[in-house]
Amino acid sequence: MLSTPTPVAAPEITPGMMEENLLPTQVPLTITVVYDNHEVDQRLKSAWGFSALVEYRSQTLLFDTGGDGPTLMENLRNLGKDPTQIERVMLSHAHGDHTGGLSALFEHGARPVVYLLASFPGPFRRQAARRTEVIEVKPGLSIAEGFYTTGDMGGSIPEQALVIQTDQGLVIITGCAHPGIVEIVAQSRQMFSGRVRLVLGGFHLGNKSEAEIGMILKEFRRLKVEQVAPCHCTGERAIAMFAAEYGEDFIQAGVGKVISLDAKIP
Repeated sequence: MLSTPTPVAAPEITPGMMEENLLPTQVPLTITVVYDNHEVDQRLKSAWGFSALVEYRSQTLLFDTGGDGPTLMENLRNLGKDPTQIERVMLSHAHGDHTGGLSALFEHGARPVVYLLASFPGPFRRQAARRTEVIEVKPGLSIAEGFYTTGDMGGSIPEQALVIQTDQGLVIITGCAHPGIVEIVAQSRQMFSGRVRLVLGGFHLGNKSEAEIGMILKEFRRLKVEQVAPCHCTGERAIAMFAAEYGEDFIQAGVGKVISLDAKIP
C-alpha cells in the first residue's frame, strides 16, 4: 500500500527574485585618472606623467604610477582611494613619468602584483621583486578577469597597453603610445575582436602636423573607435582636433576625471 506523500510548500517568490536569477548583473567599469599633466579636478595636483585607477568586477588595477610618489599618494588620498586596496599594477613602459610612483605604493603598505615588459631595466625589476610579485607579460596575457595586455608592441620604445573587454566593446588605455596609437588600436582589435568603445590615455602626437593628425583621425574612424579621451602626451593641437572630430563622443580627460561604463555579466 502506497503512502500519500506529504505536501511540500512551494518556496515563496518575492518581487525581484526572477530579475536576480534571470537578468544580467550591472557591473560598473570605473576609470579614474589619478595622475596627469591636465587638470580636471582642482582638488588634485597635476604634473607631467600618467596614471589611471581601474575598478571592474570587484578588481582594482592601477595602470602606470605617474612621475612621483608624493603627488600620486596625495591625489589618491584626496579621491578617497586606499592604495593598499590596489591589487595589480600594470606599467606601460619604462619611462619615469609612468613608473615614478611605484615605490611610494610599497612604502604605504600596498603589495600589488606588478606586470611589466621584459625590456624593463634589470635593477628596476629586481627592486620591485624584493617588495612584491613581478610578472613579465606576453601578448594577450590575462591580467585579471576582463583585463588583458597587448604585450610588447615593439618599436624604439617598447610599450604595452591595457585592453578591457566589456559587453559594450573594448576599452583601451595607453601610457604614451610610442609604438603608434593607430597601431595599438588595430592590434587590440585584432587580438581581442569586437568594437572599440573607448580609447583613453597618452596618444603621443605633440610633434605631429595637422595633416598627420587628420590621417590618424581617419584611421580612428576606419577602426570604428566610438569614444576618445586623449590626455598626457597627446599634445594640445591633437586634443583640439579630436574634440572637434568626435563632438559629444570626446571626453575631456585629465587628473581627477572619472569615466564610468555600465557593463553586464550574464
